[in-house]
Amino acid sequence: MYLGLDLGTSGVKAMLIDGDQKIVGSADGSLDVSRPHSGWSEQEPSHWVRATEEAVAGLKAKHPKELATVKGIGLSGQMHGATLIDAADKVLRPCILWNDTRSHVEAVALDADPRFRALTGNIVFPGFTAPKLAWVRKHEPEVFAKVAKVLLPKDYLRLWLTGDYISEMSDSAGTSWLDTGKRAWSSDLLAATDLSEEQMPALVEGTEQAGQLRAELAAQWGISGNVVVAGGAGDNAASACGMGTVSDGAAFVSLGTSGVLFAANGSYLPKPESAVHAFCHALPNTWHQMGVILSATDALNWHSGVTGKSAADLTGELGETLKAPTGVTFLPYLSGERTPHNDAVIRGAFIGLEHESSRAVLTQAVLEGVAFAIRDNLEALRSAGTGISRVTAIGGGSRSHYWLASIATALGVPVDLPADGDFGAAFGAARLGLIAATGADPIAVCTPPVTSGTIEPVSALSGAYEDAFRRYRALYPAIKSLAH
Repeated sequence: MYLGLDLGTSGVKAMLIDGDQKIVGSADGSLDVSRPHSGWSEQEPSHWVRATEEAVAGLKAKHPKELATVKGIGLSGQMHGATLIDAADKVLRPCILWNDTRSHVEAVALDADPRFRALTGNIVFPGFTAPKLAWVRKHEPEVFAKVAKVLLPKDYLRLWLTGDYISEMSDSAGTSWLDTGKRAWSSDLLAATDLSEEQMPALVEGTEQAGQLRAELAAQWGISGNVVVAGGAGDNAASACGMGTVSDGAAFVSLGTSGVLFAANGSYLPKPESAVHAFCHALPNTWHQMGVILSATDALNWHSGVTGKSAADLTGELGETLKAPTGVTFLPYLSGERTPHNDAVIRGAFIGLEHESSRAVLTQAVLEGVAFAIRDNLEALRSAGTGISRVTAIGGGSRSHYWLASIATALGVPVDLPADGDFGAAFGAARLGLIAATGADPIAVCTPPVTSGTIEPVSALSGAYEDAFRRYRALYPAIKSLAH
């Protein structure tokens, strides 16, 4: 058996798979987020350990015999978090999470240093790790002075599991300290935040061995023999391993709270000015690009709250057959936008309303607005050298056939639907645990799920969609001055 542990923001998921990658069982442990000030978002690392113990205990209660035969563990986790520990492995302060924006001033200052974009291939976003350490140095100097190691969230779990300070490439690429092309820490970028390589964990590939489970924990969980812990991956790269999005050109679109367009790359293709993330993948000699929109199903849920109708009822009013855009355009920038604008201040809008604009017309505009925002991501990825010929759809929004037809037509590529199953980060982490423990070929293990169907672009509407997308793109520069 192989165990995947996914440390999310709201909980830890533990998943058991067998040697044939069949899911045996899963269990969860819950987490809360602390927000002591506006823009702050923190968690106590001890809570991650508790939630992991809860999740593994849940598995042990249901599958004790299977858990006893675990040979490999893979880790996945929320990215960018700054977990600061001293020379005695004591946590110095709560972890500053990925969605904490307190270090926006420090991020701008670091991003102004051309070495950061040149070496990391990315804008220095406030959510990344380096500006958080710059904030701690400035506002909590007594804490900064005691920092012996900076660990990402999943790698703090690894320290608890194994006693080792180790990270891997995909998660470390989100710190603003990694030379992403060389897959190595940059001493220059670390020095720019008054840190050194000695304060960083060792680096391995996500498929490699990165420690062994401590005997004390193995005994507690009822596991006998040595258990290898894999390097693992950041959450999006782990999900890509679960989805089989690992070969050059393979891509998925995720319609969750936020939206992600993720493409695997066989080479390093940075273009930071596009606000596309260019990170290392969890597999050796593989990178990935990712565009992110901040409101995908969040936009439909907002519309649902305003109209008092459920999201399913709203999309149901549109029927199954894709309609031509009506002339009403929705900008889904309800909490700013990441790709391609990197604009935290911009806000959403309906444009083109008239007396005849019914609730269904507004719903259609919301779905199209998200589809056009994802098309913006596709254009950004293309400008950075990535070609996408088809995508697989995942996430809650992918249950709407109408929405997927709109996305297929907006992108001009087929959208594949995976057969039922859980192909998320915990499954991807378990796959990495299997690879590290057995030495199996990563490409042979990280295969895509069976496709249950494909939604093709509606060619009869491609011209109308292109016209509507041009209107959509013209609106951001037109309203930007009103928001800033």
